[in-house]
Amino acid sequence: MTTTDIALPVGRIPRVGLGTWQLRGADARSAVVAALDVGYRHIDTATMYRNEAEIGAALVESGVARQEVFLTTKIPAEGFSDARRVLDESLSALAVDAVDLWLAHWPPSDIVAAWQTMRGLRDEGLARAIGVSNYSPAQVDALIAATGEAPAVNQIRWSPSDFDRARLEHSHAAGVVLEGYRAFKSGALTDPVVEQIARSVGRTPAQVVLRWHIEHDVVVIPKSSQRERLASNFDVFDFTLSADEVARIDALAH
Repeated sequence: MTTTDIALPVGRIPRVGLGTWQLRGADARSAVVAALDVGYRHIDTATMYRNEAEIGAALVESGVARQEVFLTTKIPAEGFSDARRVLDESLSALAVDAVDLWLAHWPPSDIVAAWQTMRGLRDEGLARAIGVSNYSPAQVDALIAATGEAPAVNQIRWSPSDFDRARLEHSHAAGVVLEGYRAFKSGALTDPVVEQIARSVGRTPAQVVLRWHIEHDVVVIPKSSQRERLASNFDVFDFTLSADEVARIDALAH
């Protein structure tokens, strides 16, 4: 079976995490506590989600040791005018000394200057790894050309309908871990191909889609606030998809 995490330049990132976009207040806190209780060890948030304080409280409430949880947050493009303050506020809200991964949420106007800023704050120990989100292959290449350092992760929209082999191969070749969000969008869970494969392997369509990410070495961060669904989404490490099944899902891209 596939290991449950992927190597980064520093540490490892769990292949399945909890996305928290649109989770606010008590819902965010209870979802994170439930996810950690189920077994998740990867929580994804962002400054713009406005739930970092609830996530920080949930980490404490869960009783899970900080070093066991891979924690990601993101800085908005406009935040680079005062990136240190933005990151300090995130760390304060999360009640941690450093995040495991800090991402540029969207490309700012000067991606190279922003990347240099992130590298400096990472080197001060405020983030263990840095990366980007919603960057094109050309933008990733520009960062590498300018600084000699690739982002550890590029978090992008990724689902069967978004499959792009060239983009996947580019990330792998550049040493960038691809991380997908919106895994279940564009009708993936009701697609006849996914439904047929789910029946054949005795799993839910959602589990098949998540396993498809894993087969491609794409980290995935499905969102849910329901404990039963959180548990089901995490239960994807004891089965595999055949090469033919993966190819059939790949072909759903349009």
